[in-house]
Amino acid sequence: MRSKWWPLAAITLGNFMLLIDVTIVNTALPEVAQGLDASFTSLQWVMDIYALALAALLMAAGSAADVYGRRRLYLWGLAVFALSSLACGLAPDSGVLIAARAVQGVGAAAMFATNTPLLMATYSGRDRGVAFGVWGGTSGAAAAVGPILGGLLTEYADWRAIFLVNLPLTAIAVWITIRTVGESRGAPGARIDWPGAALFTLCAGALTYGLIRGGEEGWSDNGTIASLVVSALALVVFVLVERRKRQPLLDLALMRRPTFVVLMAAALLVQAAAFPYLTYAGMWLQSVLGLSPVQAGLAVTPMAGVALVVGAAGGRVLERVAPGRALGGGLLLVGVGALITAARLTPGSDWTAFVPGLMLGGLGIGLIMPVLVSAALGAAPPERAGMASGAVNTFRQLGYALGIAVLGTVFAARVRDVVEDSGTIPGRAAGQAAEAISGGHADAVIAAAPAGRTAAAKALVHESFVAGLDRICVISGITALAAGLLVLAVVRGGPSAATRSDAPAKTAPPAEPARAQAST
Repeated sequence: MRSKWWPLAAITLGNFMLLIDVTIVNTALPEVAQGLDASFTSLQWVMDIYALALAALLMAAGSAADVYGRRRLYLWGLAVFALSSLACGLAPDSGVLIAARAVQGVGAAAMFATNTPLLMATYSGRDRGVAFGVWGGTSGAAAAVGPILGGLLTEYADWRAIFLVNLPLTAIAVWITIRTVGESRGAPGARIDWPGAALFTLCAGALTYGLIRGGEEGWSDNGTIASLVVSALALVVFVLVERRKRQPLLDLALMRRPTFVVLMAAALLVQAAAFPYLTYAGMWLQSVLGLSPVQAGLAVTPMAGVALVVGAAGGRVLERVAPGRALGGGLLLVGVGALITAARLTPGSDWTAFVPGLMLGGLGIGLIMPVLVSAALGAAPPERAGMASGAVNTFRQLGYALGIAVLGTVFAARVRDVVEDSGTIPGRAAGQAAEAISGGHADAVIAAAPAGRTAAAKALVHESFVAGLDRICVISGITALAAGLLVLAVVRGGPSAATRSDAPAKTAPPAEPARAQAST
């Protein structure tokens, strides 16, 4: 195995797997709900806990790679990812699946944090540009292929296959890595900020738990209040600890730069606005409209497909555009796309209602992703480029996790309100029916309807689910529009701010590979 491209194959294979596991679950959720008798809240956690673990540990994993060795941590991440994927595939109930997904996110964080440094250490000159181009292309492919592959495996095998397929792929990646990838480390004296990592994880986890619990148990619930208070306290302590650290997890001096802060907010909000509502759209397509998993996967791919084409075709052009304009304009397109989708949704809508909005959103994502990471690098000092790159990717993953939590809470509440206000299902049964509809069990609600009421129950399912989708699409659209206007108002500077050669040269990739992380 003497080819110089074997290390690239090992690294891109791991990157493809960890990114595809963000979206591959979407089309399998109705089958997971049926197979494990999972509630709506459980489905939220199945989606959320992976992204949350990935976001919470990404910066700490980068520090650990510098200290213990990037190749070693990458191999460790692959092993954890494989074992947790096996646990996901064999999960007997939703609790085990959620726990295994959390561990899977830990392995993914170790893999994601080491991808870029390993490529930087392995390749140089023209080979480095080729390597990052391939790496970025496979990342974009993960965005487009995820829902379709998930649909194929779910429809023609079983939903468990979406996790078990990782086992042979990780075995191949481990074998190639051991044989071809060399070890590399960070600067001597590098340390891991364990207190900062623990506090950041506690803050993000408690916030997400509080948001999901608030939607399920109410905002006056003691557990909800306690979780939100713990999150706030953890954030305060995190700030105090980081101010005293010589090698902090996140240099708070960066947060005194308005452009950097706005870019972090944009990274969080674009992920929260553009992608989480597709999870609930996939459930609507299958559990309400009756599409197969493959058909549902194909129906939600226009966004990723357009984003991949635009990012690939327009990458060179965007290098000559001020980053604020590309980011702000892209966010506005994402917002308009979500609002168009909301306007087109009716109880009688079919899958085509999503296509125009998804394509417009994909155009926006294609403008955003090629410059988001590089714009953050341009807003930070060169010596903080690695930290800036890790921070923007962390905020992106955190935005997805928080988007699932917030939009899921809003969606479930809206479905419940419509079901209860309709009067079609009386008393306590209305709340149970609403939870079943939200959780992908719409067919059970229709089947349980009394004789002569089947048509009314079916109409209620369509009306309530679309009402929930409409509400979260409106929120997503307004969020993206507000973020776009904020970026246009604050982020200044010419193209050089986004493509500055001194920023990514040693610690982060150039703008090109960033474009393909569109779906995660």
